[in-house]
Amino acid sequence: MGTNMQDEFLGTIAPGYEDSEEWWAESVRPHPDAPNVIIFLLDDVGFGQLSQSFGGMVETPNIDRLAANGLRYNNFHTTALCSPTRASLMTGRNPHTIGLGSHSLTAMGFPGYNAIVPDSCKTVANYLADAGYLNYALGKWDHTPLYEISQVGPFNRWPSGEGFHHAYCFMAADVHQLIPVMWDDHHPEPYRESEHLDIDLADRAIDWITGHKSLKPEDPFMMLWASGSMHSPHHAPPEYIEKYRGRFDMGWDVAREQILVRQKELWIIPENTKLTERIPEIPAWDSLDDEHQKLYARQMEVFAAQLDHVDHQIGRVVDTLERIGELDNTLIFVTADNGASGEGGLAGKFNETYVLNGLQAPFEASMRHYDDWGNADTYPHYHAGWAMAGNTPFRYIEQSEHRGGQHDSLVVHWPNGIKAKGEIREQYHHISDIAPTIMEAARAEAPGAYHGIEQLPFDGHSMLYSFNEGAAPNVKERQYYEMFGNRAIWADGWKAVTLHANRMPWELNKRLPFEHDEWELYNVEDDFSESTNIAAEYPEKLVELQEMFDEEAWKYNVYPLHDDMVTRIAKQQDRIFGERTEYVYYAPGAVRIAEKASAPVKNKSHNIVTTVDLQGDEEGVIVACAA
Repeated sequence: MGTNMQDEFLGTIAPGYEDSEEWWAESVRPHPDAPNVIIFLLDDVGFGQLSQSFGGMVETPNIDRLAANGLRYNNFHTTALCSPTRASLMTGRNPHTIGLGSHSLTAMGFPGYNAIVPDSCKTVANYLADAGYLNYALGKWDHTPLYEISQVGPFNRWPSGEGFHHAYCFMAADVHQLIPVMWDDHHPEPYRESEHLDIDLADRAIDWITGHKSLKPEDPFMMLWASGSMHSPHHAPPEYIEKYRGRFDMGWDVAREQILVRQKELWIIPENTKLTERIPEIPAWDSLDDEHQKLYARQMEVFAAQLDHVDHQIGRVVDTLERIGELDNTLIFVTADNGASGEGGLAGKFNETYVLNGLQAPFEASMRHYDDWGNADTYPHYHAGWAMAGNTPFRYIEQSEHRGGQHDSLVVHWPNGIKAKGEIREQYHHISDIAPTIMEAARAEAPGAYHGIEQLPFDGHSMLYSFNEGAAPNVKERQYYEMFGNRAIWADGWKAVTLHANRMPWELNKRLPFEHDEWELYNVEDDFSESTNIAAEYPEKLVELQEMFDEEAWKYNVYPLHDDMVTRIAKQQDRIFGERTEYVYYAPGAVRIAEKASAPVKNKSHNIVTTVDLQGDEEGVIVACAA
């Protein structure tokens, strides 16, 4: 008898077939009751921007349908920014544990900020793949360092390295929805025009789901469907934009009041919730002249149209699940990566790249684009006043660790696993809790070691206990937050928080010594919106929470804090290229090279020399580098 040492052959091998015994290793099989999983991850959508579900002013009937037949969580939190939230979602760990303490573009050479997810923290997709799932990623994927985004990788921080068998993604913070720049697995898709990228993402999801269930109906899948919509640029079909014409002429102040009333009517917030004060830098709507009101209302119309349109695409995917009989056994999450974004600043922008250079778009320049706002010739963002309204009833906006920046809506739908329909859950949860929830629903154990590498336990906690026990107590005891020096700690209904340097998202590099920051204190059990700072009344409690934050910060790699964003970005560029001064690119393969992986020409004297063999009928740009 012989054995194949590679596969631990358990049959019998003799000189002749008659005396031998065949043996086949059993394939890894998921639990027979393991559900499909889809995460619909929205971008820059505030707590108060979904319609019937959370009191918002935008029509989202398909998300509302999932909420009506599932659960709404009104005490759910993210990291306050896209890259860290997405990495935390996938790994089930706190963002600084996995090197994503801030955006991957602002990485620093410290464990909490290097944008390198350690091999000891593999993703839920990695684990499910080993448990027999097939995994698909669609849309935004922006926590891979940009200098690793090219045809030569490395690919271990791409979707393929994080457990996804197929991926169709844009590898950046945002994308032109009508001229998308996409990667099909590891291959750059040729430049093209699109009716709208969200349509393409829904089409691809439908193709993959129906193909999967035709070929292996017994095998579950997990899909990350991450639209870039609602992040700038705000692009939507003309008929959707026209649908919202005139709906926001009342302005952001009245909109906040109306949203608050609807939220209370829906019981999605407590009856005693107070509306927080307007952000001081944002003007009262009534103080604006007619021209400013006209442009700013238009900006919100286009945002609303985009959200309505992405909801329709989600509905197409859900309808497909229903058509093929898979909806009841698909665990669906709908949430966002942070609160509504104020990066449009105090005038909105016809071109979002202004903010990346620390600039505000002149009102007159944006007004010239009034008629074509939201079409392919613009790359627009709305006024921060609308982000403030979208985060009703909370204070502040994306990047802030006040609830306006990190308190998001969450819808969970799974008829085979959730008996309740249309109920609200109030347990305190965090984006890192979704991965362990998926693992428990799949009846799969997180491994102690993955491919020989010991794994850190999840920082998050499964939410499954709350699915059918609405009154179940919190399992989470504390949760820290930090983003660009903004810090917070929640524990047992109390929250301490500070807005570092009182910096707003449109202020690229406002700095202040961290010890000069003013900490605030809230009892969020009684003050849902963080409307009343009680630090002066309970100084001992504030000190207790500050000390707790320091403890958590050391535990999870939050230190060192550094608020010079310009320097952080520049040092990354210098580190990557060192003393190299010459870069040679060859046609036709030198395409889709991320800015951070290409020649560093920004703010530097440089020459571009090229040889072109012209036939006489060519058109277009010879060479271009775009942020």
